[in-house]
Amino acid sequence: MEEFYSLEKISNLKFNGSFRNKGCSIFLLLVLIIISNIKIYAQDVLPFPPVPSASIANETLAESTHKRRAQPDHLPKDAPNIIIILMDDLGFGTPSTFGGGVNTPTLTKVFKEGIAYNEFHTTSICSPSRAALLTGRNHTHVGNGTIAERAVDWDGYTGIIPKEAATVAEVLKDYGYSTSAFGKWHNTPANQTTVAGPFDYWPVNYGFQHFYGFLAGETSQYEPRLINDFTPVEPPKDEKYHLTTDLADHAIEWMNQHKSYAADKPFLLYFAPGAGHAPHHIFKEWADKYKGKFDDGWDAYREKVFKRQKELGWIPKNAMLTARDKTMASWESIPKSERAFQIRMMEVFAGYVEHADHEVGRVLDALEANGQKDNTIVFFIWGDNGSSAEGQNGSISELLAQNGVSNTIQQQLDALNKLGGLDAIGGPLLENNYHAAWAWAGNTPFKHTKLVASHFGGTQNAMVVRWPKMIKPDNTPRSQFHHINDVVPTIYDILNIKAPKVVNGFEQMPIDGVSFKYTFNDAKAKEVSKVQFFDNNGSRGVYKDGWYACTFGPLYPWIPAQKGLAEWDSTKDVWELYNIKEDYTQFNDLASKNPQKLKELQEVFNEEAKKNKDYPIGAGIWLRIHPEDVIKAPYTSWTFDETTKRMPEFSAPGLGKKSNKVVADVEIKENASGVLYALGGSGGGVTLFMDNGKLVYEYNMLIIERYNVESSAKVPAGKHKIEVLTTIAKPGALAEIVISVDGKEYAKGEVKRTVPVAFTASETFDVGEDLGGPVSIRYYKKAPFKFDGKINSVKVDLL
Repeated sequence: MEEFYSLEKISNLKFNGSFRNKGCSIFLLLVLIIISNIKIYAQDVLPFPPVPSASIANETLAESTHKRRAQPDHLPKDAPNIIIILMDDLGFGTPSTFGGGVNTPTLTKVFKEGIAYNEFHTTSICSPSRAALLTGRNHTHVGNGTIAERAVDWDGYTGIIPKEAATVAEVLKDYGYSTSAFGKWHNTPANQTTVAGPFDYWPVNYGFQHFYGFLAGETSQYEPRLINDFTPVEPPKDEKYHLTTDLADHAIEWMNQHKSYAADKPFLLYFAPGAGHAPHHIFKEWADKYKGKFDDGWDAYREKVFKRQKELGWIPKNAMLTARDKTMASWESIPKSERAFQIRMMEVFAGYVEHADHEVGRVLDALEANGQKDNTIVFFIWGDNGSSAEGQNGSISELLAQNGVSNTIQQQLDALNKLGGLDAIGGPLLENNYHAAWAWAGNTPFKHTKLVASHFGGTQNAMVVRWPKMIKPDNTPRSQFHHINDVVPTIYDILNIKAPKVVNGFEQMPIDGVSFKYTFNDAKAKEVSKVQFFDNNGSRGVYKDGWYACTFGPLYPWIPAQKGLAEWDSTKDVWELYNIKEDYTQFNDLASKNPQKLKELQEVFNEEAKKNKDYPIGAGIWLRIHPEDVIKAPYTSWTFDETTKRMPEFSAPGLGKKSNKVVADVEIKENASGVLYALGGSGGGVTLFMDNGKLVYEYNMLIIERYNVESSAKVPAGKHKIEVLTTIAKPGALAEIVISVDGKEYAKGEVKRTVPVAFTASETFDVGEDLGGPVSIRYYKKAPFKFDGKINSVKVDLL
């Protein structure tokens, strides 16, 4: 290596001639020194191309030949395209492909052209499953022990995938893949989703070169809160618009453009529609296809599906149908006056899911039309967890469960009748989710539902894999025990690459998953050795060598406003033991017959929990006990103006949840109308608007209750300061509302109970209009009901 010039050597150089010549000589020498040192450093650090030789440098252009340098190829020849399809909140017993009651022709087609797995597992909840899928690590290992909205500051529950756990998109992008994601993300901290960022944990900074979808855990299918890379997007005001169709359109467009612009590169496409997560939104004609199909209720549904699953060979012949939990309602216990409501909820869900299956089919048809089907591997994962019991007794507002708000079916029906009755279910005015027992039925033949990690109703999901070039179609189920964290190492195995040790300067943590490539062309291949732990909301379990130990924990997702969570002691939980290879459905508890094996597995669980940052056990329950600790902005005072739009609720002021004072500095005309500010959407929120000169404050308490405080007098034209003072003693308590104009009281009233945690998962705070779903039904047809005056400022102070 050439030697760096030192300051001492430079100072000892001697020059002849005039001062000017000396100056020029020194200048030229310094330039040479800098160039030389840059060259030396670069050769040590960066792979710069070599400097042309003297002979080439001296050639004339006419004498020269030109040939571009060969670009390195880090992938095997003819590397496949990769499509990962992840459905949402869909249980093992829902698709008709495998005996369920929801028509799924696309899933069936992919299965007939590929293979399927009937012992594939997830984490029992959204964000954790997605983090495990994208990184190949266990959910708590990468900070996702619970959903992003319930994140707390324990290492395994921060809601942040660390950069030390690079996603498959980041790795494949560096290897030369084009990457994209469409649909639900749900892996960005809930208070970091504003247009101000930070954007470190958004999809495009996790390796996806393009993202189109929503960041939160759920959104309206008619008025979604969309993001295009980093930019908020408003969907068209079109009664034929549906989010799943929109996502499919964008995915197809991206694939077509990729073929046109970068046909020599393989691609990774992650397609994650919101279906069938609540709100269950679908057009009436899709739901009507199921009229009469669920009239005999959920208990009968399970019996029929279980029978078909066996006939299809999808589950073992010796499998036993597990019983309904004693705390969950039987169909016979549902009053006849309420059954039409419960049946329609399931019809809407089924139509919603079939529609999503159809849209996935459009994406795969476009792939085939492009001539890319043969060398594209498709991972079609039927759910990020089991079907969801968060509808509890049946709900027209899905966030009732998340807030632990008690309610009755009669309250639901009374509110529903004001919005159009049964025909309104599935429409934009509601945030509906079906009865928890329909979810239990959708998880046939297993026990329990989403949010329960101990039993397979929450964690076992069907998966279909298709790769025409390399996988021979075979309808024999793959029964090797695998997990969603195994998808990434399988992809690396297919490409014959190793998980990198360093990505973007971050030393990488080890991969937890294992490859299941060995099963592709051998249905009976010996199961690879794998230890897999599960934990969600204190329900937990561990699998090893065909044995599974588990305990249910404290949380019953289907019980509204459950009491006693704060008194739970995890050390007193009763554990169960199952031999999964002989008892497919966890029917026979062997804990009392084999206490030594149970103790052995409990020790394995403790080791895995410690290694994967799972402690404290049950951390995901914290916010159910302490809603005051929910993720929120660090501020107590804000000043907004008319440019304030699309501020996500978890970053916005806690209007409707905490005592606050809002002062709007406005200029209005005679008989002014329009929204001054709004937080939330159709499912719940707070809005202050003017209607023909009068001030109206509405508190939409998750649809089942609406409170209005309205001025009797009109506000005259001119400049005014409008103040809304809200007093709330504690989360969920009564709120007192006082509205004043220029210091004079105009109206006052009260809200009998308030929302303790959140109105919505993805709706926003807006000034001057109400974007997304409108909070108030009074201006639904006029939405976004833009204010026709001028708003100079809106100042908010939490008190």
